[in-house]
Amino acid sequence: MNVFNQLSVWLSFQLSIIFFIGIPVTLSIWSIKKRNKAVNKLLSIYWKISLLFFISLLLLIGKYNYALVITNISTLLMTISLWFWNDINDELREYDFSYPLTTTTKIWRWTVTFISINFLIQSLQNFNCFSFINSDSCAIWLQPSSNLYIFIKNLFTFFFGANFTQPIAKFLGLFSLLIYILGLIQWSIIKLPKNGRNSCFSENGRN
Repeated sequence: MNVFNQLSVWLSFQLSIIFFIGIPVTLSIWSIKKRNKAVNKLLSIYWKISLLFFISLLLLIGKYNYALVITNISTLLMTISLWFWNDINDELREYDFSYPLTTTTKIWRWTVTFISINFLIQSLQNFNCFSFINSDSCAIWLQPSSNLYIFIKNLFTFFFGANFTQPIAKFLGLFSLLIYILGLIQWSIIKLPKNGRNSCFSENGRN
C-alpha cells in the first residue's frame, strides 16, 4: 500500500507539471496568437493565482511543516480562479466544439479541477503531514520536490556563485507567501467589491 501511495503522489506531481504549467503556457501563447481576450484574461488571472503553488514548492524544499497545507490551498485557489468569472464563462459558452482553443481551455479547466480534488484526497490520507511534513511517513511528499531543489541549486550557483540551501528556500518561500497574502487581501478589499465576478476582459471591446 505504501508503494502504491508513493506512486500515486509521484504521479500527481508529474500531472501537475503538465496541467498546472505546461498546458497553461501553451494556452497563453495560443490565446495571444488568436487574440482571444477571454482565454487570455483567464490565463493571466490563473498565472497570478498559481504563484502560490510555486511558493508551496519552495516551502516543500525548505521542509516547512505546513507546506502541504499551502499546496492544497494553492490548488484550490487555482481551480476557483478558472471558474469564478461570469463574463469569461458566458464568453466560453458561446463557442462550440469546432473552436479548438476554447474547447481545449474547457477540457483543461475540468482536468485541473479533478487533479486538485485528487490532490486533496491524497493529502487527507496522510493527514498528519498537514502539520508535520518532516515525519518519516511524509517523505513521499518531499521526494517530488527534490529534483526541483537540485535544479534551483545548480541555477543559483551558476548565476550567483552561492549555495542554495533548504533554509534559504524556506525563507524565500515564507517571504513570498507574506507578499502573496498581502496582495490577496488588497484584491479582496479593493477590486472584489468593485468588480465582483466580472473579470473585465472586454473593457476594450470583445474579440
